[in-house]
Amino acid sequence: MNPAERQARRRATLRQQGPAHRPNASRPGSRRWAAAVAALIDLQQEYRIWLDNLPQSLEESRLADKLQTIVQLDLQELQAIDPPLGYGRD
Repeated sequence: MNPAERQARRRATLRQQGPAHRPNASRPGSRRWAAAVAALIDLQQEYRIWLDNLPQSLEESRLADKLQTIVQLDLQELQAIDPPLGYGRD
């Protein structure tokens, strides 16, 4: 089966499943945005805990630098954003 046939089969399967199969398809953009930001904040907290519990031998490593970069991101600004409704609904 060539790639075009596989793609056509996949599209047909998605059409049969409808929007209920895709959990984000039925949620308005503002709620999806809020959920995405909450997920990022949760991940940032996990990385903060990981960084705080790094062994002393890794405190000056690339891993520590990457974790520190993630922890220092100001994700609170993202919470303040109110995305447009879109498609003429704003």
